[in-house]
Amino acid sequence: MKQQLRLLLLLLLLGTGARAQYQPTAANLRARAWFDSARFGMFIHWGASSVLGAGEWVMNNRNIRVAEYKRLMQFFNPLDFNAASWVATAKAAGMQYITFITRHHDSFSNWDTQQSDLKITNTPYGKDVLKALAAECQKQGLKLFLYYSLVDWYRNDYPHETGRTGKGTGRSGKGDYAAYLQFMKAQLRELLTNYGPIAGVWFDGHWDQLDNDEDKTLKPKIDWKYEEIYQLIHQLQPQALIGNNHHLSPLSGEDFQMFEKDLPGENKGGLSGQSVSQLPLETCETINNSWGFNITDRSYKSTKEIIHLLVRASGYGANLLLNVGPMPNGAIQPEFTERLAEVGHWLQQYGNTVYGTRPGPLKPQDWGAITQQGNKLYLHLLNKKDDKLFIPLPYALQQAKRLSNQQAVVIKQVTPGYWMIDLSGIAHPELDEIIEITLAQ
Repeated sequence: MKQQLRLLLLLLLLGTGARAQYQPTAANLRARAWFDSARFGMFIHWGASSVLGAGEWVMNNRNIRVAEYKRLMQFFNPLDFNAASWVATAKAAGMQYITFITRHHDSFSNWDTQQSDLKITNTPYGKDVLKALAAECQKQGLKLFLYYSLVDWYRNDYPHETGRTGKGTGRSGKGDYAAYLQFMKAQLRELLTNYGPIAGVWFDGHWDQLDNDEDKTLKPKIDWKYEEIYQLIHQLQPQALIGNNHHLSPLSGEDFQMFEKDLPGENKGGLSGQSVSQLPLETCETINNSWGFNITDRSYKSTKEIIHLLVRASGYGANLLLNVGPMPNGAIQPEFTERLAEVGHWLQQYGNTVYGTRPGPLKPQDWGAITQQGNKLYLHLLNKKDDKLFIPLPYALQQAKRLSNQQAVVIKQVTPGYWMIDLSGIAHPELDEIIEITLAQ
């Protein structure tokens, strides 16, 4: 009897200590495969913060107190918001999906939530923009992802005393994460129940409970209970992909890996030092230097810079999630729409070298990047330095041609696995000179 009791106790201990490994559904795996081929999406940062024209972090940056910030509700009246126009802009740019801010760190909800009074349906505008956007995405054939902040600078139950940001918003007392977790789960249930098929959920804010940006550990000051949150999402919409901008390697339950303002593995911005996983990848970037509407930010990337960013992301096998920050009236500013239209025009001609491709045998270089599909390599020449390009390619190559004019390009094997590409007839590329290389059968 004692031996049986010991065995039972051991089994109980093992059962409580082990967590079931996340097993994605067939629908989720199909969604991952689609996401891994999409390559281009639109990020939309927008909400009551846009009224102040100083970016989405304005509440934190200016130490605006909760009672003061709530007054923005009286001024936020985006009469020029048009979901059809937003989605059409993304579609014309060649984007395959939209990731929309449902609730940012300021706690303002862009839908008719029943969990908070700080929401768009309590503004003079009074309408549920998420409902309109979700319907329009379905109508025009784009998938919809939902950004959701873990951080909250407004609510008292968020563990603000251990958080790194939102210190000057006038909150007192002690946070209650158990209550805040239930609030978040109730909001997520609304989002995943009332707005049709959702392609994925994009979390942000893990870093707020770390000691500093260099802390690349799994030891925040609170237990976020990701297992509970992720399980809820996968139960409500099994196909929905989960990503978390925690700047760590992916955790169990996550379906794609994102890199903030950096291409996978480069870490030029200092936020993405994590290892690159085998999950589908995404890089998020801005068109100027701001996520939310910033009326004085004039540092717009050129169309050429955006195309180069998209090509380099594709060369790593990653999607580019490119941000727009609509104005407080609800319109996307022309500096963004003009560039997006030009990128879309380029993709109409060369999209087959980006969509559905996998990374080539060589990671992106100073001269450009390589994408691959079937027996075709697409060498994207973004910067020409010499008339001959020597690169390692572990294939037998049959022929090469420029896609811009179908002219043949001389290629020659120098040594086994090492090739010379003759660029002497190619001027410095205006945007991207693409050489299609056919592999020998």
